[in-house]
Amino acid sequence: MIAVVKHKYPLINREISWLYFNERVLQEASDKTVPLVERLRFLAIFSSNLDEFYRVRVATLNRLVDINNKAKTMLGFNPKKILNEIKNTVVRLEKRFDYLYEQEIIKELEAQKIFIINEQQLNVGRGAYVRDYFRRQILPALVPIMLEGADPTTPFPELKDRHIYFIVKLTFRKKVKHALVEIPSPIISRFLILPENNGLKFIILLDDIIRYCLDDLFFIFEYDTIEAHSIQLTRDAELDIDPNMSEKFVDALMHSLQRRDKGRPMRLLYDSDIPIDTLNYLVSRMQLDPDALIPGGRYHNFKDFIDFPNVGGSELEYPPVSQLRVNNMDLGRSIFSQMAQRDYLVSLPYQSFDYIVHFLREAAIDPKVQEINICLYRLAENSSVINALINAAQNGKKVNCLLELKARFDEEANIYWRNKLEDGGVNVNIGVVQYKVHAKVCLVTRREKGGLAYYANLATGNFNEKTAKSYCDHSLFTVDPAITRDLKRLFKGLEKQVFHRDYKSIIASPLGTRPRLYQLIANEIEVAKSGKKAYMILKMNSLSDEEMIQKLYDASNAGVTIQLIVRGMCCLVPGQAGFSERITVRSIVDRYLEHARVWIFGNGGDELIYLSSADLMTRNIDRRVEVAFPIVDVQIRKEIRDIINIQLRDNTKAREINQSNNNRYIGVKSKIKHRAQEDIYNYLKYKS
Repeated sequence: MIAVVKHKYPLINREISWLYFNERVLQEASDKTVPLVERLRFLAIFSSNLDEFYRVRVATLNRLVDINNKAKTMLGFNPKKILNEIKNTVVRLEKRFDYLYEQEIIKELEAQKIFIINEQQLNVGRGAYVRDYFRRQILPALVPIMLEGADPTTPFPELKDRHIYFIVKLTFRKKVKHALVEIPSPIISRFLILPENNGLKFIILLDDIIRYCLDDLFFIFEYDTIEAHSIQLTRDAELDIDPNMSEKFVDALMHSLQRRDKGRPMRLLYDSDIPIDTLNYLVSRMQLDPDALIPGGRYHNFKDFIDFPNVGGSELEYPPVSQLRVNNMDLGRSIFSQMAQRDYLVSLPYQSFDYIVHFLREAAIDPKVQEINICLYRLAENSSVINALINAAQNGKKVNCLLELKARFDEEANIYWRNKLEDGGVNVNIGVVQYKVHAKVCLVTRREKGGLAYYANLATGNFNEKTAKSYCDHSLFTVDPAITRDLKRLFKGLEKQVFHRDYKSIIASPLGTRPRLYQLIANEIEVAKSGKKAYMILKMNSLSDEEMIQKLYDASNAGVTIQLIVRGMCCLVPGQAGFSERITVRSIVDRYLEHARVWIFGNGGDELIYLSSADLMTRNIDRRVEVAFPIVDVQIRKEIRDIINIQLRDNTKAREINQSNNNRYIGVKSKIKHRAQEDIYNYLKYKS
């Protein structure tokens, strides 16, 4: 069933489309060709994605519910109806999730002699081991909160966002007491590996250890029965910041972050085996909207399963893959001297992020380097990028770092990095209050014989060595004078909070992306009208901007062939008569997260290729600082085109986005299998 928004042209609601994307993640957990422990990790990714979805997207929809009918008409949809559809879809996906975990993956682990056991499956010996571990490691971290105290007016405790709790019910002679117990998974591992027995391996979850030892926790109470069921509350995580508070922005941001854990409840995920009287008690005491209730399985915060210990063979995980070198780019030589000869492209994660770190380290110690300008959005926990910038400043370079504090869920980390950079002598600009700076660009200024020379790195993904091991991105090294001149102007503008639309080479939001893309699309339409072959190939994470979608429909109707590769949400409806008959959309979900943004335009035979930090979403086009950049080097243009062609051949992990939104695999009956991520690795490995 397709959720098409009532509009003059067909659109899928963005939230519903996102849920279809997360269903593709769930498909990976059900794919028996995926190694077993990796399937568990895809369940963890699905769960983590859904948590963030409720914290942000559902939270926004709930804020829109009470707006008037005129405003709903302007939105193009009724938020309440979309929330109902979200709940129905999520309940269906949660049932599929529970079935995959309990009926498939658990049983397949058992076939590998790996048993995830609960508190009822402990024998005497393992029970004694678990109780000893509980008393030594867990009990000191537990503080039950009794919910029926002496003062009946005491409010219900504030549950922390996304933390797991037990609602414990103690019954003594038909009298009931309730207690809350927070599961201390943030400080204690969620998994305990038990002693092996006759080649059989056993793992028990922290939740079940606590269940087994409830008598140690509630020993002072008399009870005939005691039972514990897990709950998890997801809260509104949107930050309310006054855009006019620029002078005290960091203080306002910190204050808003402190309120995040007390945001409005969006979802109470509960164990579907919970007694109805206990659930009713919770709803009453917590004053929850019934629409916020989502039945789930026995275990919540499944995101912890990303760290599930593999106690079996190596075949239960993806085999390790050695990162490839970039052809003719030598980490043992000066990056600058090599860049002066030609452009280079690093395709992550197949090739190493070390090239980017080496570039920054060389800039930090090269006596000829005078200045480094860089935009940072998300960083690794132990960031070599930060260390290189601080070293550069301490070596007397002028280092200007635009650090975006509003990177969602990385705000606190970026405030920490801001302080560390400033302490290290780096000039830190914390961004533009009204706009997020999402561009991934760096410009190094070097004094050479002929004057100042400029060396640039521009990327589709963050300067983050951790995500660079699992995100598919492109990173360009160039000294192209048109690009470096534009970057100089961009950085000067960011320093003064001035934006430009008339760059000569790059395309930059918030002013330039929309008109330039419209121009490129219009050019393809003119090519088609002239009878020549007209086409576009656009790869991105998300496509939701309505005006951009309408332009793509116009191009399709004019005879332009459009191939889209969209990993996440896609609000465009392909294959629709009178709108999108020449548009096809595919989504690739595999071992690595497809993150690169690539724009290819036929341009009447003189093909144009851009890489970009921006998705085709309204926020990226109009409300962020983004940079798209042209690829002019002939060899790199061919490499990007070859990689895109490989992705367009994928018939193993590619799903078709169609009018039915059924996430149908493409080419399942093909005799020759093409799996893009494996094929790209081999292409780069054997490329001369």
